[in-house]
Amino acid sequence: MSNTAIEIDKQTALSLYRTMQIIRQCEERLAQSHQQGLVHGACHTYVGQEAIASAVFAHLRQSDVVFSTHRGHGHALAKGLHPRELIAELYGRETGCSQGRGGSMHLFKPEIGMMGTSGIVGPCILQACGGGYTFKIQQSDNVAVSCFGDGAVNNGAFHEGLNMASIWNLPCIFVCENNQFATEVPFSYSSGIPDVGRRAENYGIPGFEVDGNDVLAIYQVAGEAIARAREQQGPTLIECKTYRTRAHAEGMVDFTYRTKEDVENWKQKCPLIRLAERLVEQGLVTTDELNLVQQEITELIAESHEFAKDSPYPSGDTVMQHVYDESTDTHDALDRDPGTREISYAAATKEALDEAMATDPSIWVMGEGIGERGGNFTTTLGLYEKYGADRLCDTPICERGFVGLGCGAAMTGSRPVIDFMFIDFINDAFGEMINQIAKMQYMSSGRIQMPIVLRGCGGIGHSAATHHSGLYHSIYAHIPGLRVVTPATPYDAKGLFAHALKSNDPVLFLEHRELMTCKGPVPEEHYEIPFGKASVVREGTEVTVVAVALMVQHALAAAGQLSENGISVEVVDPRTVSPLDTHTICESVAKTGRLLIVDEAFQPCSIAAEIAAAVADQGFDSLDAPIKRLNGTFNPTPYAPTLENEVVPHVVDIVQAIQDLLEE
Repeated sequence: MSNTAIEIDKQTALSLYRTMQIIRQCEERLAQSHQQGLVHGACHTYVGQEAIASAVFAHLRQSDVVFSTHRGHGHALAKGLHPRELIAELYGRETGCSQGRGGSMHLFKPEIGMMGTSGIVGPCILQACGGGYTFKIQQSDNVAVSCFGDGAVNNGAFHEGLNMASIWNLPCIFVCENNQFATEVPFSYSSGIPDVGRRAENYGIPGFEVDGNDVLAIYQVAGEAIARAREQQGPTLIECKTYRTRAHAEGMVDFTYRTKEDVENWKQKCPLIRLAERLVEQGLVTTDELNLVQQEITELIAESHEFAKDSPYPSGDTVMQHVYDESTDTHDALDRDPGTREISYAAATKEALDEAMATDPSIWVMGEGIGERGGNFTTTLGLYEKYGADRLCDTPICERGFVGLGCGAAMTGSRPVIDFMFIDFINDAFGEMINQIAKMQYMSSGRIQMPIVLRGCGGIGHSAATHHSGLYHSIYAHIPGLRVVTPATPYDAKGLFAHALKSNDPVLFLEHRELMTCKGPVPEEHYEIPFGKASVVREGTEVTVVAVALMVQHALAAAGQLSENGISVEVVDPRTVSPLDTHTICESVAKTGRLLIVDEAFQPCSIAAEIAAAVADQGFDSLDAPIKRLNGTFNPTPYAPTLENEVVPHVVDIVQAIQDLLEE
């Protein structure tokens, strides 16, 4: 590889060399520490690739944001993370940048714009799009940078991310560090074309292929790309062709998929040696000056190692902290007279959304058909004309893409509302939901909040068959970090949605499609319903029925029929299944002595099973009969009306189940 003829001043040259030395020496220290047992888990070093982060990040401000991948030590250091915080994190100490929660692959320092690294390949691309979208909404000239390896370009996130960045002209820089191997699989095998930079043309954006060991060449290309992004000229893809000269991770076998000769050959192309020789040859700096920098960094890394080694481990009693937002809840209480005005369920949520968007410019909506069309269920009808295309943004069909974008946007100051239409569709983004959105507050020790609402329909009806009828609240309620909301009335829909729009936790807001047009009393004024507060929607004395979503309406109808025969049924609506208000449920069971749980979702491992277990544990002495569950059948949803009718519980089934329970 030849050196590119680029003019550079002495201060910049020494700064680049210093950053590269910090990365190299810190990584060598960590490799040694891994051998000594000080690093408890994986250790993915950046040795051989130091030129890339050093050159790109030299153009960044602290307010610019970086989203990184599992090989992210160099990115964190180049963004300004002190080596002591990096080393302490890999030692598992509370003084680490993630306070011991992350280790090598999960590095967070949002205070300097280091928004995190991920052990999953691809999400950083989507999250950078989210950061870019936030800056677009804020009309700032900040930029979002994503750094990823060659393995990520064969992942769907690469395609979805670059396409979204292109169509929305986002201020994003996508840096592919092509070190020629994805773990142990060579890029020459896994890719149909030998280069990455040329792929930019497919998305209508600039693309560059650069010598990844030439720090000055990267510095020039990155500087021009970042300047374009700041001037609202859109994203850029930069491929830096390089090579890692240590194993994929410390301790892994290295010479089954490549040879020692290859590695030694690349060591001769070391980016630090190339820069040093070039600067001395040009007379820009002296060898003594470079040696002074090297010695300074040697002392810095030694001190950082001692600091980390002497730091305490985090206390075990902090393990449950930061799963959810821990700030004080100051929102309005529930007590609000419903009044006499009646509107539909969909209109109620739209009213809450309109009010929130009018008062909070950081709220915007993204999804398929939610712009001029107004949403598949009219949930945004008329809002496009009021707030414009940026805040009511129609998307391509790329659920993983725009859910991942929403994650990055929430991390950087937005409050996105992601409308996925049907919950079956959001399952394509399951990884973004559980590996990124749900874990972000925890892994960042509460320094990154996740104020994102993900809304859409679920539930069986209209012969929609198996890909438009899911109701997967039980699955998502199993995931720590998510709030899962299941309103059953227009009143609750507005109050819970208003609360969700102010929450700093990620909220999965599930609307049963058969409820969208139902009407009920809803106040015009603002009100909120806190999460985790069940509602006793009908009082009774002989049996408690806990019902979810549409089943609340069925349970009320069944209770009404049974009352004609003198049977008193109490109906409890949890409203949210995560958090779940077991206290109110147990109070009801203490009064009635019997419990029936009705939910159209499958019975095994369901929320009904969780409620039953909680009552058996907390209210066993109150029970006069075994707990009964009435769920949907354990099969995918069929199309034919005669088959669909057999899948979910109906009023007649609930009536029979209550009668059977009273005979126990």
